[in-house]
Amino acid sequence: MPADVPPRRTSSFTYPPNYSFPNARLRQVLRDSAKQPIVLVACGSFSPVTYLHLRMFEMAKDYVRQNTDFEIVGGYLSPVSDQYKKPGLLNAHHRVNMCSLAAEQTSPWLMVDPWEAYQNYQRTAVVLDHFDYEINTVLGGVQTQDGEHRDVRIMLLAGSDLISTMSEPGVWSYQDLEHILGRYGTFIIERAGSAMEQAIDSLARWRNNIYMIPQLIQNDVSSTKVRLFLRRGLSVRYLLPAAVVDYIEENRLYLDDGTGTDKDKGKEREREKDALTTR
Repeated sequence: MPADVPPRRTSSFTYPPNYSFPNARLRQVLRDSAKQPIVLVACGSFSPVTYLHLRMFEMAKDYVRQNTDFEIVGGYLSPVSDQYKKPGLLNAHHRVNMCSLAAEQTSPWLMVDPWEAYQNYQRTAVVLDHFDYEINTVLGGVQTQDGEHRDVRIMLLAGSDLISTMSEPGVWSYQDLEHILGRYGTFIIERAGSAMEQAIDSLARWRNNIYMIPQLIQNDVSSTKVRLFLRRGLSVRYLLPAAVVDYIEENRLYLDDGTGTDKDKGKEREREKDALTTR
């Protein structure tokens, strides 16, 4: 991780019942001892998980290989808690299952960590601390080919909408921004129609820890659009992994506005309207 960064802020964690940290696909040995090991963590609703969520990891993988001195040893989807109460948010059980199907059937290296999903809402800074603790303290980090121990740097992977909210006054606390961007760092995937330069200028203090990744092939698939298609009875095949589509159909998910309040449902409809009119 960056030099002279503050220590992990969270020293104790709560755990869901029967929880164990997933590490079956976490690579324990560096291929190149000159590289710094990193793990990518994408936090989000994933309601449902789409191909764009998965493509973000592959775009980051290409960028890291071609432009940095990092080596990726693992990647995680971390679905948000039900307590986040975002309109259109399906319950955690289904979202974790869909993410697991997507990771297992489309990728040889991605994993799903249900720690965040199955308990009270956890701030992103705490989620990153959790990964740092599990990988570096509990598992002992990774090793070089010669057996030398190395700590793994945890890095947030997100879309450009995240960086936009981080630049808005009052949305994120300064302490959390310092922890996320200062201690850990982030890879940001640009999205169609987003203007990020102004947002980055507002976060200039952490510019060296913010890595911008261009989409060479634009993809504007979103969970909001997928939910709207499903409610209208339209096909979503080839927008999501086939196993996720089958799961949605078998469980008859996203056929109505869910169980939120009328206010929440109104916000969801506004998002859907914007999603279909914005290009």
